[in-house]
Amino acid sequence: MAVVKTVVVVGLQWGDEGKGKVTDLLASEAQMVVRYQGGNNAGHTVVVGDQEFKLHLIPSGILYPGTLCVLGNGVVIDPKVLLAEMEELAARGIDVSGIRISDRAHVILPYHPLLDRLEEDSRPAGKIGTTGRGIGPAYVDKYNRYDAIRMVDLVQPEVFKDRLAMVLERKNRLLREFYHHSGLDFQAIFDEYSAYAQRLRDRVVDTASLVNAAIDRQERVLFEGAQGSLLDVDHGTFPFVSSSNPGAAGVCAGTGVGPTKIRKVLGVIKAYSTRVGEGPFPTELPEQEVSLLRDGRGREYGVTTGRPRRCGWFDAVISRYSVMINGVNSLAVMKLDVLDHFTTIRICTAYRYRGELVKTFPSSLKMLAECEPVYEELPGWRRDTSSIKHYEDLPKEARAYLDRISELSGAPVDLVSVGWRRDETIVRRNVWE
Repeated sequence: MAVVKTVVVVGLQWGDEGKGKVTDLLASEAQMVVRYQGGNNAGHTVVVGDQEFKLHLIPSGILYPGTLCVLGNGVVIDPKVLLAEMEELAARGIDVSGIRISDRAHVILPYHPLLDRLEEDSRPAGKIGTTGRGIGPAYVDKYNRYDAIRMVDLVQPEVFKDRLAMVLERKNRLLREFYHHSGLDFQAIFDEYSAYAQRLRDRVVDTASLVNAAIDRQERVLFEGAQGSLLDVDHGTFPFVSSSNPGAAGVCAGTGVGPTKIRKVLGVIKAYSTRVGEGPFPTELPEQEVSLLRDGRGREYGVTTGRPRRCGWFDAVISRYSVMINGVNSLAVMKLDVLDHFTTIRICTAYRYRGELVKTFPSSLKMLAECEPVYEELPGWRRDTSSIKHYEDLPKEARAYLDRISELSGAPVDLVSVGWRRDETIVRRNVWE
């Protein structure tokens, strides 16, 4: 049987699908895990035994000794947050020596989160729902080019000094004239971030060459992103999206690995739907019913912000769309156990828009906001699935539900999660084969 050497783990909803757990599971057989986009505006939760790890920047593979963990050029990095995360892991006995950072990755500096919050607060209506971590403004600087500072600049003191002086002058002018803010102090930022640079310098390398060399050596390389496909800046529910490409297409631009080297895309999807922040959500449940999914086993609160997640039934219109745009080969269905107590479970198979049946995901938010879900109902299984280890041991109703998700989405189910812990996962097929 052929062995797959490169696998992309991608979220198929609005993020929070459980990618951290899946990455952690697959990383046990990988030599390298590579993060390809986003910043510390998202989080992955991994539960190992009685220990819970919340990761924001560092790839989930960090929990396996000897696994190289790479932050690619597509990631925007807050050095302060990264170092704090490394220190917390080290204090818990985790080896962080294998972390590498792209020299082409862009740096989040104190003016980025400040501008993020000020801009969001200045919107009288239609807030995007940003986490305020500065990710959007950092990407704006990246594509604006003139104001960008990369890791390669940060670790060269004279270059960083000159770049920061030039950029901060412009940012302070913006802060004072537009937001009526007093501005930020150059020396304080330079001293603080120079200290961070000193601690990170040896980890800053040409990661594109590093990752490609590992692939050429036939090592197993796992790629993980943050957020989900519906938060993709090009393909998501724009403008209520992230500032990067969480979809599988983001891997190539965010790591310097060509598309011909990607062998498999694993789509991670919850057995129901959730969303954090603003924007349309066709299958959203009324607030009085949300607790059935949000609380208890669901624990539907943001890892980074603690914000309660909006919850609803599984949306097959979304899953079909996400499988298509990501070229998904197989599915990992997460949190099946959260549905254990339901007598009846609904799946949205299409939308109804002004009397017409819609089976493709609309680009227009106005249209999406007016869409009503068309549901089919399946019987629940009313049985605890958290201790089940083999697919064939699942209740027949649970297997029928998974089969229907697979049929409607257009991809086979390889993994099923029935709990938070690493070992509460049913492996139907080995993703690496």
